[in-house]
Amino acid sequence: MNAVVPVRPGKAKARKGLTGSLRNLAGKTPKDMIPKVRRPQFAFSEAEDMPRYWWDNDPARTLLLAALSASFPPGERFFIDSVRHYQDQITDPELKKAIKGFIGQEAHHSREHELMNGFLQERGVDLARLEREILGFMNLMRKHLSPERQLAHTVAVEHFTALMAEEFLLKYDALEQMDPRIAPIWAWHAIEESEHKAVAFDVYKAIGGSEFTRVTEMMIVSVLFPVFSAVHLVQLMKEDGQLGNMKSWLGAVNYMWGRPGVFRKLLPSYFKFYSPNFHPWNHDARDLVEKAKKKWLGDWG
Repeated sequence: MNAVVPVRPGKAKARKGLTGSLRNLAGKTPKDMIPKVRRPQFAFSEAEDMPRYWWDNDPARTLLLAALSASFPPGERFFIDSVRHYQDQITDPELKKAIKGFIGQEAHHSREHELMNGFLQERGVDLARLEREILGFMNLMRKHLSPERQLAHTVAVEHFTALMAEEFLLKYDALEQMDPRIAPIWAWHAIEESEHKAVAFDVYKAIGGSEFTRVTEMMIVSVLFPVFSAVHLVQLMKEDGQLGNMKSWLGAVNYMWGRPGVFRKLLPSYFKFYSPNFHPWNHDARDLVEKAKKKWLGDWG
């Protein structure tokens, strides 16, 4: 049986003068870049022949992506809420359409990763505990952070996910190394992360978000993101009896930071976020995304 088969396609106020025709003002987001809401359904089953380590038969790399998948349902609901908080304050018609596309894409990401996480949970990978931890942290941010900083958090994480999508999953051979029954969900998610990478940023600029808040929140995210990922990976490796698997650990470290060094090669693009002239579409990866659509999504892409 196949495991993964594509079946079918507030309180903060906006600052005056900055909610108008943002995309014309910024001149950065392509005018035709409205995120397309796709409604794929991936069929998950027990799949006796599904390798436990479905990314190149490697525990560390497989469980790293599993840990990231656990964070997606609560994380993406947070992102939706942070953008939706300001939705009624946006007057630019194109940005309003982009917000709807962003919300639609993120909602479907959350749904499909919940199904994938349930599939992995049934195979003994305890992602439910990780998801609860992330949800608890997101609820703390909802309680203690201002709406503006919550949106800044979304802007920062969206920059991380877009970089990982474009420069990691789509550019290198990670997808080809995965079991072909699980690769499509990662390809679809990566493609859509690239498509909507500027929506939260454009909303933040439209409501006059503080540069100090944007930059300091990225500094915080730059600590939280790797810490949560590392802790959760160690937990999963320990539960799987792989904590002492030095070959897997060293191979993953080499892949991320040595050769090809996919994370190391993300650093220049990451640091551009701190520039006052930064915009997500300064890095235009549409050609890469179009190739990925044809290869992984087919007609429904």
